[in-house]
Amino acid sequence: MSAFDEARAGFATVEAPVSIREKAMQFLNSWLTESEYSGYVPQIEWLIAQKKWSFLLDSFYQILPFGTGGCRGSVGIGPNRMNLWTLGASLQGHSEYLKQKFPGYPKLGVVLAYDVRKFMDKRGFYNPALPNPVMTLTSRNFCEYAAGVYAANGIHSHILPPDTKRYVSTPELSFSIRHLAAQGGLNMTASHNPPDDNGSKFYDERGAQPVPPEDQIMSELVDQVINIKHLPWADAVKSGKVHFLDDAPHAAYIDLCRKTSLIAPPKNGELRVVYTPLQGVGGGCAGETLIAAGFKLTLVPEQNEPDGQFSHVTKTPNPEVRECLDRAETVARATGADLIIATDPDADRIGGMACTSADGRGDYRFLTGQEIAALLTYFKLGRLSAAGDMPASPIVITTEVTTGMITRIARQFGSQIVNDLLVGFKYHADVLWQLESTGQFGDVKGTTADFVIATEESHGILATADLRDKDSACAAVLMAELALHLKRQKRTIPELLDDLSRQFGYYRNELMNIVMTGLEGKQDMAKMLDALRNQPLTEIAGMPVTHFEDLRDEAGKMGPYKGDTDKAARNFLIFRLASDGIEAKVCLRPSGTEPKAKAYIEASSAPLTPGAGEDAWAKNCAAVDAHVQKLATEFLKLAMATVGQTPTAGADKLSR
Repeated sequence: MSAFDEARAGFATVEAPVSIREKAMQFLNSWLTESEYSGYVPQIEWLIAQKKWSFLLDSFYQILPFGTGGCRGSVGIGPNRMNLWTLGASLQGHSEYLKQKFPGYPKLGVVLAYDVRKFMDKRGFYNPALPNPVMTLTSRNFCEYAAGVYAANGIHSHILPPDTKRYVSTPELSFSIRHLAAQGGLNMTASHNPPDDNGSKFYDERGAQPVPPEDQIMSELVDQVINIKHLPWADAVKSGKVHFLDDAPHAAYIDLCRKTSLIAPPKNGELRVVYTPLQGVGGGCAGETLIAAGFKLTLVPEQNEPDGQFSHVTKTPNPEVRECLDRAETVARATGADLIIATDPDADRIGGMACTSADGRGDYRFLTGQEIAALLTYFKLGRLSAAGDMPASPIVITTEVTTGMITRIARQFGSQIVNDLLVGFKYHADVLWQLESTGQFGDVKGTTADFVIATEESHGILATADLRDKDSACAAVLMAELALHLKRQKRTIPELLDDLSRQFGYYRNELMNIVMTGLEGKQDMAKMLDALRNQPLTEIAGMPVTHFEDLRDEAGKMGPYKGDTDKAARNFLIFRLASDGIEAKVCLRPSGTEPKAKAYIEASSAPLTPGAGEDAWAKNCAAVDAHVQKLATEFLKLAMATVGQTPTAGADKLSR
C-alpha cells in the first residue's frame, strides 16, 4: 500500500466530516508528489508510517487561515502550519492588495520586523534524524523570504541589516511605518505563544492592522493566489528593493515615548525598578525608553539577552502569567525594588509587580492587565487634570472585556469613553483613524489631539496617537512614573488599587480558558457558541440574565457583516446579570490565535458608602468574589454541556 493510500485509510479512523478528510487528501497528495514540496516528503512519509492520523489531518485539511490581518500557528509541515509556503501565499496576496490599493504609486514600500523565535520542534512532532526544511527557521528567516516576495512584486522593503543585534519591536514597527511613509508592514512574531509557534501580522499605511472590510479584501486576494513570485534573498538585495534600516527611526521612536512623561524625572536612586524583557526584544523598546526617561534599571541577568526558546523563563514568556516573573521577583527582593516591569517577546504588552511598602521591604503584588489599565488611565487623567493640560474633549478607549472601572474613572474626569470595542488593538486604532478623518466615532466627538489613553485587558496600553498599536515603552514610563509619584507621597501602587476600589467600586475580573485542541476541538468550539447563541442562558449560578447580546446579530448595534473576517471577529456573546446589588457580565469568544474559547467574567459592587466601616466593605468584596467563582463554575459546566462534555477537575480555578 502506498503512503497516500495508507493515509486515506488512516484518515477514515478520525472523527471528522468527509469533506475535511477529502480536502486533507488533496493537499497531502500535492505535498507528496509536487517538486516544490520535495524537501518535506521524508517527514510526511515518516508521520504516515507512525500513524499520526489526527496530527496529519490537522496539518493538511486547510490552508492556515488568513484571519484578522495575518496568520499565526505552529511552525511545521503542511498547509495548516506556519512555513515558507503558507507565508508566501499571504505575502503574494498582500502584494496584490498593496498594488490594488495604491495604483500607479511610484515606490511602494513596507517595513519588516521580526522577533527572536527559532523553531526547534520542542513538542517532538517530527523525526530529528530526517531532513526537515522548517527546523531552525527563525523569524528573521521568514522576513528575508518576505523581502524576496515583495521584491519580485516590485515592492521595496525596509529591514534591519543582517549583522545587527537590534530588533524592531511591534510598537516601533507601527511608528516606523508612519515615520518612513511606507504603505504597509509585516511583523513576524507569535507574541507570547509557545516558542515553536510563529505568525505574520500585516499593517496598513497608518501603522495599524487592517479592520473590516480591508482585511476581508486582503484575505480574498490571498485566497486567489495561484503562483508565488519570489527572489532569493541575495537577488532581492541586488535588485535594489531591499533597504537596510539605520538608527534614525529607532531614535525618533524612543524620543517620542520619552516625551510622554507626566512628572519630574527621578533623582538618583529615588525609585528602584527591576526590568525584564523575558528574553524578547523589549530591551531596545521599553528598557531603553525607561533609561531615557531617567530611570535606573536593575536587570534580570539571565533574561536580558534575546533567546527564541525563552530558556530562562518559567512557564511562558507572558506578563499575564505570574510564574514568568519569578526570577524578577527574586532580584527585586534582593535589591529592595519598588517596582517590577516586564514586557512580552515582541514588546507590545507590559506587566509587573509592585512592592506593598514604600521602603521596598514588603511583599510584591502581581498586577493584572485589568489593574494596569485602570491604574494608568487614572494616573494619566489625574496628572493632565492637575497640570491643566487636559484636552478640550478628552477621549479614553477600551474594549467590552476590559474592566468597567475605566468607564467610571473616565466619567469622573469628564472624559468621553469608547468602551465596547471588540478584542484587538486594531479596533482602538480604527477609533483614532475615524477621529482623525471624520472627527467622530459613534457618539464620541473630537480629534486625535483629544486622545488620552487606550487599554485592553490583556496588558495592552497605547498612550500616544502617534502609534497605532499597543506599546510597552510609553506604558512602562507611565507605570514607573506612577510608582514614583506615589513614592513621593510615601504611598504604593497596591494602596492606590485599594483606594480606587473604594472610590469607583470593587471590580473582580477573571479570564477562564476553555481549551479545545485539534480539529475536533475547533468543531466543538463552534458548536458550543452556536448552542449558547440559539438558546441563550436565562440565569447563571442563580443570577438572572438581564440582557443577552450576540454581536453576530446583524439587527444589533454592529449592523450587517463587512465580510467573513468581520463575521469571525463578531463570534462574541455577552450575558449581563444583576442580583443583590452586584452587577456582572460573562463574555464568550473563541481565541483568534490559540486553540481555546475565552470566557471573560466580571462582577462589581457600588463604591464604598461614606461612613461604612471596613468590616462592611470587606464583606462587600467577599460577596463579589464569591459571585465570580460561582459564575465561573456554573458557566463552564453549562457551556461544555452543549457539546456533551464535562469540565475536568480544577478547570474553573481562578487567579486567586
